[in-house]
Amino acid sequence: MNEDDVNKQMQNLGNRLRELRKEKGYSNYELFAYENGISRSQYGKYEKGSDIRFTTLIKVVDALGLSLKDFFAEGFEEFHDKEQEK
Repeated sequence: MNEDDVNKQMQNLGNRLRELRKEKGYSNYELFAYENGISRSQYGKYEKGSDIRFTTLIKVVDALGLSLKDFFAEGFEEFHDKEQEK
C-alpha cells in the first residue's frame, strides 16, 4: 500500500466518523467530543483524516455504540476489494 492509499483510507476513516456522529444526532463534532471525554480540537482533526491512535479509535467507536467490526463494515469497501485482488 502506497502513501496515497494510506491517505485515502485515513480520509475514509474521517468520513465514517463524521457520518456516524451525525447519525447519532450530533450536528456539532465539538459537543460529541466534549460529552465523550475526547479533545475537541483533536477530534475535529480525526474527522478531517488526521492520524488517530488505536486506543482513541476504540474509545470513539464505543461512544458511537459500535464494535470495531461494525465500524469498519462500511466506508472501506475499496480497500477490502483491493486486498482481495492480491
